[in-house]
This record gives sequence, C-alpha cells and structure tokens, in this order.
Amino acid sequence: MTSTAAVRPYRPGDAPALDDICIRTAHNGQDARPVYADPDILPVIFAAPYAHLDPGLAFVLDDGHGRAVGYILGTADTPRFAKEFRTEWLPRVADRHPAPDGPPGTPDEVMAGLLHNPERMIVPELAAYPAHLHIDLLPEWQGRGHGRALMRTFLRALRERGVPAVHLVMATANTPARAFYDRMGFHEIEAGISGDVTCLGRTTDEPGRP
Repeated sequence: MTSTAAVRPYRPGDAPALDDICIRTAHNGQDARPVYADPDILPVIFAAPYAHLDPGLAFVLDDGHGRAVGYILGTADTPRFAKEFRTEWLPRVADRHPAPDGPPGTPDEVMAGLLHNPERMIVPELAAYPAHLHIDLLPEWQGRGHGRALMRTFLRALRERGVPAVHLVMATANTPARAFYDRMGFHEIEAGISGDVTCLGRTTDEPGRP
C-alpha cells in the first residue's frame, strides 16, 4: 500500500518537525543553519508561537507516514496575536533569547530584536488585511502543488471565520516565493517597511483562487 502526502491539521507531536522546517527554509527560502549561531531562535519567532497561540489555523503537509514536511501557520487577527505574543508567548522564551543591548550587530541579534518587538506586526497600512500567515515546505516537497493545497486550506479556514483578507511579509530576495505568491493571487502592498522585505496581500473570498 502506498501512502500519499496530504494536508492535515497540526498536532502537538509535529512541533519538532515545524522547528526543523522553519530553520531549513528561513534564509531567503534556504537553510539558515550556516547563517545563525543559534538558529533555534527562528522557529521561536516564526513557527512555534502560531501553533501555540492559534492552533486552529495551523496545518501541515503530512508525507503520508505521519511526518510533517511543510506547514502553513497564521492568525486571523494580527493585533490580537501581537498582544498575546507579548503577554503569553514572550515570557516563555525571553530568557533563552534575550533582547540585544544595543543596535543589532549579528543576524542572531536582529532576530532577537524581532522576538522582543511583537508590536512590529501591527502596520497601519495592513489594517484591511487583518490575518497574516507563514508557509514553508522542505525543498524536496516544493514545486509539486503542495504549497497550493496548504494555501487553499488556510484561506478556507479564514473564510469560515469571516476574515476578509490576509497579508504576509516576505524577504524581497526570495524570488521563487514571490513567484508562488503571485500565482496564488497575492498583490504587493505599500506599507513603508524596509526594502529588505515585501508585503503582499489578498482577499479570502475568491474560492477559485487558488
């Protein structure tokens, strides 16, 4: 019997796999381990808090044998999430990843600065796109339609919650990801953020796209 990959809801046992996927895709879509002294800080910012604070919007690509090889995570309400990140999540992890003393001088310190500033997620220009998401697939699972399936699942979940639109913030240098988002119907949003990142958004009420 052959098992096939499929999207399913996140389970707590998937947590180590989510961390691994995040680290192996966090540097402009590539493996971040050569870039960071402690790459474990990456899922502490971009993966684990979503599974902890908003598990109902966490979905994984199961390889058919129970192992998560991709995920889509997010929140329906970014201001609420930023508040809960500050009050509920940060106290759990702050001691392991202290805030930098001054201006960040290393990639790790840049990430620590992001960790300790969840309010950065609240951008006035993105208010019409209250939800946001993160999606990542291990390289060997990319380009096979699985990202589309994850995105479709997530958008359906947002529609069911009555959420009108969603945004994401991506590294501008990650051109393959940008091509994927363009195919998924996302458009660029001018949000006055650093040129190193690009903000994209789309509505959730277009059942034909993706």
